[in-house]
Amino acid sequence: MDFKSAHRLFLDHHLTERSGERRDRLERGHREAEQLFCRNVWWPLRQNFDHLHPEYEVTDWRGLTYFCDFVWITPYVKLVIEIKGFGPHVQDMDRRKFCRELNRETFLTAMGFQVISFAYDDVAQRPELCMTLLRMVLGRYTSNSEIGTKITVVDREIIRLACTLGRPIRPIDVSSHLGLDHRTAVKALGLLCDQHLFEGITGTDGKRIVRYTLQSSAIRHL
Repeated sequence: MDFKSAHRLFLDHHLTERSGERRDRLERGHREAEQLFCRNVWWPLRQNFDHLHPEYEVTDWRGLTYFCDFVWITPYVKLVIEIKGFGPHVQDMDRRKFCRELNRETFLTAMGFQVISFAYDDVAQRPELCMTLLRMVLGRYTSNSEIGTKITVVDREIIRLACTLGRPIRPIDVSSHLGLDHRTAVKALGLLCDQHLFEGITGTDGKRIVRYTLQSSAIRHL
């Protein structure tokens, strides 16, 4: 199925499930930015709209209704995805609106949602970057086959650990983080080097690899 047909079915399904203001909000709110995100980012990455809810109604800390651009709901996560234009979210925002937006995001986090935002300009002009970042987020909650990568869960955790450490990683870091013995950690890092996702650094003797640097190509596997 092509994007246009899948997107139409996606909207029709949610429209039939709604009534009143919730239905009206979907008809009014799912416009250029949201459709562009679906076409440029979500569809190329996922090839379906499973578990994605457009214009999803939540209640903020004041008890008032707020509609998120999208919420992706699975048994493991409730992920809020917002598409933010520079004008309404920066140029046209006063201090009160700015505070309210930050408070809303914090409240949603406290309620069990994970909140991520993409700039409209990136969605329109740099969708590959948005896809890479979104793949990294979804990779925490999906299987390898769903995100189009053949590396293992352990590989992904090692890559994520290297990102958070911000320095060359050592076998002892992997052992401590994942509960692996030293030999298994060294083997896993060696296999990642074979895939050109890490590069080994030898010690002072120039013979034995003691640290491993993350390569930029590894990020796309998260």
